[in-house]
Amino acid sequence: MDLGIGSIVTISLIVLGGIILLSAAISSLFSVSNRTVKIIERFGKYQRTAGAGLNAKIPFIDTVRATLSLQVEQHTINVDSITKDKVSVRVSCTVNYNVLEGREADSFYKLATPKQQIETFVFDVVRSQVPKLTLDEIFDSKDHIAQAVRQELMHDMTDFGYEIGKVLVTEIEPDAKVKAAMNEINAAQREAQAANARGEAEKTLRVKNAEAQAEADRLKGEGIAAQRLAIINGAKQSVEELKSAYPGVSEETLMNMLMMTQYFETLSQLGGKAGDKVIFVPVTPDGVGAFRQQIMEGLAATPATRPSALKDQRHEEGAKA
Repeated sequence: MDLGIGSIVTISLIVLGGIILLSAAISSLFSVSNRTVKIIERFGKYQRTAGAGLNAKIPFIDTVRATLSLQVEQHTINVDSITKDKVSVRVSCTVNYNVLEGREADSFYKLATPKQQIETFVFDVVRSQVPKLTLDEIFDSKDHIAQAVRQELMHDMTDFGYEIGKVLVTEIEPDAKVKAAMNEINAAQREAQAANARGEAEKTLRVKNAEAQAEADRLKGEGIAAQRLAIINGAKQSVEELKSAYPGVSEETLMNMLMMTQYFETLSQLGGKAGDKVIFVPVTPDGVGAFRQQIMEGLAATPATRPSALKDQRHEEGAKA
């Protein structure tokens, strides 16, 4: 069946209308990602803020004006200033900020360039704080400067729909010449501390060595005293044994026999081993006799007549007088 021109036009209009309606239905739906919002305008006027998820708008009437992120953003600002002691210094501040939830329209319509506005406030605060402080005081006042910047930003940026998070003074960079001088001073101080530490270590080592030497001398003296006592006791025992073996022989003869025996034993041992030291002993009969006489007097003396006892007695008499 032939269709007239009117029918063809009608069908075309119906198809066109369907396409337009389908396109309008599709364009009325839109999605918003997590931690973002979209500003919706109607005929150029703010209508509402669309949150995360699937949203709808009136086709050809409502439009998506902008997409805003609610995530925290970071901005670093470098501020050049002069300290109280006339030193040029660069202070770097890092500011964390984000759009306040529920104030997205204010952040979009009230403030076109938030980073520039933040920079302006940071410049004002830092340049008002640094000239009050010396260079050394600035290094000690980093937290104070950061807190002052944060308070100023919170007071002003909240009106624009922004929240100020953490503010940090991340770097303080003095003039190159001043920095070189500071490095030299620090190096000199570290060298002085190292020298003091080395001096204390050497002092401690000397003290320990002296204490060790004193202890060694004490032990050596005790050893020599014990050795001498052993020699005396041995000589006395030898004399007693000779007396028992030769009851009819006089003490003088026994002592001569003992001395000559010890004398020849000593001569036979001299130079017997590597490292032995030479000992000088009397070689004449008179010398040997004198040595014998000294030993005899020591053995024959009673405790009351020995030199040490006589010395103590004289000391007591002097104290009584």
